[in-house]
Amino acid sequence: MSEQLKKLRAQIDSIDDELLKLFNQRARLAQQIGHAKNGSAVLRPEREAQVLQRMVDANTGPLSAQSVSTLFTEIMSHCRALEEPLSVAYLGPQGTFTETAMFKRFGQACEGVSCASIDDVFRKVESGEANYGVVPVENSTEGAIGRTLDLLLQSPLRMCGEVLLAVHQCLLSQDADLSKIKRVYSHPQSLGQCQDWLNTHLPHAERVSVASNAEAASLAAQQPHSAAIAGKQAAERFGIAVQAANIEDDPRNTTRFLVIGNQDVAASGHDKTSLVMSAPNRPGAVHDLLVPLAKHGVSMSKLESRPARAGLWEYVFFVDIEGHQTDAKVAEALKELKRVAAFVKVLGSYPVATI
Repeated sequence: MSEQLKKLRAQIDSIDDELLKLFNQRARLAQQIGHAKNGSAVLRPEREAQVLQRMVDANTGPLSAQSVSTLFTEIMSHCRALEEPLSVAYLGPQGTFTETAMFKRFGQACEGVSCASIDDVFRKVESGEANYGVVPVENSTEGAIGRTLDLLLQSPLRMCGEVLLAVHQCLLSQDADLSKIKRVYSHPQSLGQCQDWLNTHLPHAERVSVASNAEAASLAAQQPHSAAIAGKQAAERFGIAVQAANIEDDPRNTTRFLVIGNQDVAASGHDKTSLVMSAPNRPGAVHDLLVPLAKHGVSMSKLESRPARAGLWEYVFFVDIEGHQTDAKVAEALKELKRVAAFVKVLGSYPVATI
């Protein structure tokens, strides 16, 4: 070993020793803050968002912004767990993209509660069996998850955050020869995200919809001449080989997940507010819903219609706007909106997911 290499490794060892001291110093401060809260919320999404943004802005490299965000998410996760481990319900089973989104937001020190359905995630949080829930709400290729929107309309839970996850799909199978594959299991959304690839490489294989990609991987691992579309995490969990990676039709394929809970989130300085509303049955009513936003300079980033289930051909509109509901211009716009809309429900304000 060269002298230069020895010196560099010695410097790394010295830095690691200092990092360990600083990590524990930070953890002790986090414990003191926990004691000072006197039973208030363990998780402060706005505070954590501010910490992550500050670290990303201060980063000079060579670590990427994503790497810095991941490192500090884990640091906060383990410090938070000293105060009280968070239980987080998610759409399972283990190995799903929703589980990955949960760990991206809450870190590895949270206690995941696998749920069989989106309904079950909501029930776990509503009953207090879990502190928070993580559910998918839309995909950049396949659009909105209708069941999540329906439950947001019905549930007393609030939106406490969002997670953006780049979704890279893989073909998992024990058969390396694709010509032997007779069926492909996956969640309907994932099958839709990979239509072009399937049409080209497995045009004659039966496409079978299942409840989750993890279930698909489990089935493909047990059945000969079968395959699954799922993520690499599912391949590792169920011991099945990746025969083709990144088979999604759009390489920018991204799924948005929501964090739901019984908590109103304070302003972080870079927030989004989600609401659902309906228009009275009269000419120009939908236009009137948008006027208060334009009047007060509030930008709308999403408008999604959904059957109201209250009557034939009646709809509600799910809207995302920029800013926190306590911001002056947003508050004024919401006040006027409630006067012209037949129904308005603010689903929550929360920090914008940027990475």
